[in-house]
Amino acid sequence: MEWVETTGRTIEEALDAALDELGVDETDVEYEVLARPRGGIFGRFGGEARIRARVKPISREKPGEARRRARRQRGGDKRGGERGGRSETGDARKPARAPAGGGGPADGSSEGRSAGAGARPRRRSRRGRGRSESNVGKDRDQGVTVDEHTDMPVDEQVEAAVDFTRGLVDAFGAKAAVDSHFEDEDTVLVDVTGDNLGLLVGQRGATLAAIEELVRTVVQRQTGGHGVRVHVDVAGYRAKRREALSEFARQLAERVRDESAEQVLEPMAAPDRKVVHDVVAEIDGVTTISEGEEPRRRVVIRPG
Repeated sequence: MEWVETTGRTIEEALDAALDELGVDETDVEYEVLARPRGGIFGRFGGEARIRARVKPISREKPGEARRRARRQRGGDKRGGERGGRSETGDARKPARAPAGGGGPADGSSEGRSAGAGARPRRRSRRGRGRSESNVGKDRDQGVTVDEHTDMPVDEQVEAAVDFTRGLVDAFGAKAAVDSHFEDEDTVLVDVTGDNLGLLVGQRGATLAAIEELVRTVVQRQTGGHGVRVHVDVAGYRAKRREALSEFARQLAERVRDESAEQVLEPMAAPDRKVVHDVVAEIDGVTTISEGEEPRRRVVIRPG
């Protein structure tokens, strides 16, 4: 995965911009601080923060390589002896309600729902809560050192994700098949298929979001945070959601362009925000920004 560079008044804002561009949650990225904001007169910032970020790389080791390397390291240790050692404010603008995902049995309801209301919030520390950059390494003058090491081969990560998902499906008492395939070189989709699976999606996709969070946590804990990126889908819910959200964003962008009035969408997770950004970027005369803090961060479509 290539690096992207983003800026902001603070490192927090620069990271938010990177998450929007990459379309992932904070737990899926690593970043380096290239420049910190400089204090200016009367406490104003004299310069922007700048970071570069990317989706965390995954282990490409084949089964057995990690065990052999671990044995060599243990042998070396024996020969060498012991070693020393933002709270959200009110907004008078009424957000536009986005569709949930195309309807159908996987929605858990026949009514349309908000795209953002059931989205999983990023697990992140906010300013004032001791936010740190420990997820990417040790701070240095030129930024942060990135640790790409993980001992768990990709096939074992995928197997762990599928097995855990299958256990959850069984616990729900659902009759469904659980398979997996790679969406790209760093992302695996755990796909649950079957009939009458609305219970696994839940209202506004809340249950599906929780299942995905659990599966991702299982993999991340076994890989030290550098595991394969895991998505979970049930009965094609996410694909229908992306399609409905893309069409909604396109219609809203055309309205903004024609009426020269901005539109504020409801809060969404980073992957959904990326869908909106990408769709609007293809339409002349409009632009997008993201504002607010998780879990209330949302996209604003503006004339421009």
